[in-house]
Amino acid sequence: MPAGASAPTTVAAGGPLVKLVGVKKHFPVTRGIVFQRKIGQVQAVDGIDLEVYPGETVGLVGETGCGKSTTARLIMRLLDVTEGSIYFDGEDITHRSRRKMLRFRRQMQMVFQDPYASLNPRKTIGSIVGEPLAIHRTVPKHRVKSEVQQLLELVGLNPEHYNRYPHEFSGGQRQRIGVARALALRPRLIVADEPVSALDVSVQAQVLNLLADLQDEFKLTYIFIAHDLSVVKHMSDRVAVMYLGRIVELAPGEALYAHPRHPYTGALLSAVPIPDPTLAQGRKRIVLEGDVPSPINPPSGCRFHPRCYQAQAIAKAQGADAVPQRCREEDPSLERTGPNQSAACHFPLA
Repeated sequence: MPAGASAPTTVAAGGPLVKLVGVKKHFPVTRGIVFQRKIGQVQAVDGIDLEVYPGETVGLVGETGCGKSTTARLIMRLLDVTEGSIYFDGEDITHRSRRKMLRFRRQMQMVFQDPYASLNPRKTIGSIVGEPLAIHRTVPKHRVKSEVQQLLELVGLNPEHYNRYPHEFSGGQRQRIGVARALALRPRLIVADEPVSALDVSVQAQVLNLLADLQDEFKLTYIFIAHDLSVVKHMSDRVAVMYLGRIVELAPGEALYAHPRHPYTGALLSAVPIPDPTLAQGRKRIVLEGDVPSPINPPSGCRFHPRCYQAQAIAKAQGADAVPQRCREEDPSLERTGPNQSAACHFPLA
């Protein structure tokens, strides 16, 4: 799918590969050492609806703690949902047992954020990359070594590194090893959880170009999580913006960056550096006041309203002391605001 293309064009090819319906994940907050009692819950993900279509890249962006990584782990069934449903290729995998999930594991893999922590330091690179092949028995034992060496060569590493250990590699090389492990079973979906955030800028470009080339070669579908909005723009066909456990805007990449409709998205994009000083001088930086509310006790109504400059401007224009009552009391749903663009806001940006 070309950048900026709308997801509905792929529906005819068989519908979404991944579908989330009302997905929630709440972590209990307990007190006590011997007799623990629940005193609250962290609403890490609180009602997400999302569809990811075959061959596209969907980017997930947002501040630290907004629920991006938790969403990724829910999709991979590394965490169990509190409420809602997860579908993979039309099948409900929400409550599948570990044994029944085995055949789905072959089709969905994950590249983790920290290349230093995601590789077992006691195992060689050959055993790390070859482990999925051994578990799923997709390759005869006598061919595992040659298959692993082909995978290492595919991601730009020397096949002779087969017997080396993770500490002998740089961060960029370790992330390539993680990509090779994810590709071992020829999956259809790869969830990349901030795969370049721990790498130097020059190495980031190499890993991103590698992911793009592999997508073209193997027809992969990506869910790409990142903090860097310029990286997301480069990689994604559609972008979902998350705030405090919810998706507040969803749009094709070009449309989102050219014309954001949710105030939070506008504030995020205003912080992206512009290399041209002339253009940078003419742009207004939007600084959000206050801290991100606690996911243990999120605000009523629109969760962004305590920090929303749009709601504050409306209140000022009306001569009111507080943001509109609708923002404070009514929880906005994700509604269409333009062609293939949706935002959860009562007063979207013009």
